[in-house]
Amino acid sequence: MATERRYAGRTRFAFEGLFLVNAVNEARAREHVERHCGLVLGGNIHSTLSEETVDWDFPIHPRKFIGRATLCGKQRKEA
Repeated sequence: MATERRYAGRTRFAFEGLFLVNAVNEARAREHVERHCGLVLGGNIHSTLSEETVDWDFPIHPRKFIGRATLCGKQRKEA
């Protein structure tokens, strides 16, 4: 019988895109994005700004980065 072990695989998902905002200067544009734009896993890209003030351009699939897998927990025997 083969023995299985449980591993924890560190994984990071990254979405990279643009929030397009109307603002009087760069500082205000950054503030708009910081305070009013976001994304929730399992939800949608969202903003509290009006549609006339903000738009976005993001891919629907993130980039995936896989790090080390570390052994954890107890061994399991395969039936």
